[in-house]
Amino acid sequence: MNKPAITIRPYRPQDAGVLSAVFYASVRHIARRDYTEAQVRAWAPDRIWGDDWDKRRAATSTWVAECGREIAGFSDLGSDGHIDMLYVRPDFQRQGIARALLLYIESVAKERGLSRLYTEASITARPVFEALGFHIVAEQTVTRDGVPMLNYRMVKSVPADSLDHHPSSAKEST
Repeated sequence: MNKPAITIRPYRPQDAGVLSAVFYASVRHIARRDYTEAQVRAWAPDRIWGDDWDKRRAATSTWVAECGREIAGFSDLGSDGHIDMLYVRPDFQRQGIARALLLYIESVAKERGLSRLYTEASITARPVFEALGFHIVAEQTVTRDGVPMLNYRMVKSVPADSLDHHPSSAKEST
């Protein structure tokens, strides 16, 4: 049985509810292996930002990964090269979704003339960022709702010859 192709498309306001559910499930189920119960609850509280979710996604360039007709994950890119969010549904883990999103974001960054990408990666996300050439600048402890948790400031240079996947191409395959 063949895996459906991964399609990357821009965020739409009607995605807000699904993306907040992807975020919640990813943190509560996947990050749990690297963080305590208190940490995942502080990171993904029971009530997730309500109406602000759409505003947060619309305020930055956000892309949605679909596998078949299902939303499998999402990521974003700030105008300065910052990747704030990269989340994949638990049932789509290890299927190349995060990789496809990051490759797409790198191609967008190149098109925009950005020379670097950076993020604050969780313990859980660190391996996917490292596999795509990000390196750790600093290990840091951040606090959410009074709960400290470890993450990594990571950076990647975007060389001029790194364009493997062009943003105008709607399909990404892994």
